[in-house]
Amino acid sequence: MAKSHSFLGYRKIAAIMNREGDGIHKNTVRRYMREMGIMAIYPGPNLSKRDLQHRIYPYLLRKLSITRPNHVWSVDITYIRMKHGWMYLYAVMDWYSRYIIDWQLDQSLEIEFVLETMRRALGRHKPEIINSDQGSHFTSPKYIDLLKENNVKISMDGKGRATDNIVIERFWRSLKYNEIYIHDYNSPRELRQGVERYIHLHNRYLPHQALQNHTPEVVYTQQVVLESTSE
Repeated sequence: MAKSHSFLGYRKIAAIMNREGDGIHKNTVRRYMREMGIMAIYPGPNLSKRDLQHRIYPYLLRKLSITRPNHVWSVDITYIRMKHGWMYLYAVMDWYSRYIIDWQLDQSLEIEFVLETMRRALGRHKPEIINSDQGSHFTSPKYIDLLKENNVKISMDGKGRATDNIVIERFWRSLKYNEIYIHDYNSPRELRQGVERYIHLHNRYLPHQALQNHTPEVVYTQQVVLESTSE
């Protein structure tokens, strides 16, 4: 049951088994899961914690019509589990095309891997606006200065409003359910290969309904132009 439904913890498994007539204590289920190396999938560390000493910028995307590549970029950090421990994934996504412009995994939450990835992305293209949450990485003076040096407008989600950065939140969900949760990565190298594989699939092969069934790559590179739709 735990392998078939990886979101179930020991309490729910025990409750289901007891409901179906297999009397078992929740602590027994927990012990068996530990012995088998099974753990429920659940959110990891809160990566959006603010540094109250840092400046917060307003959300610029409300009622904004995003009509072209590199108009708005969406950035975020998520944790990715491995068989033992986890790593942190930072990604830069073009909002209009859903194209992953750049990404990087790191075993620590030091800001340098975020800065390095953003420098690479800005070295290739310049967006008008970059949107993020209010996490300490994105309010850091180092990060803010980098965006200002490149004449980028800074937009930040409202407090507790994950939907303000919805396009990358949807990508995290797809990545985790379609790649991460169905594999047991034994090493950072295996995890990088898995993430790279899925991002390649996402960018170049998977049609997206929001993109009129085109791939992010052809929309981002303007090989196709999306038909306008009436509101």
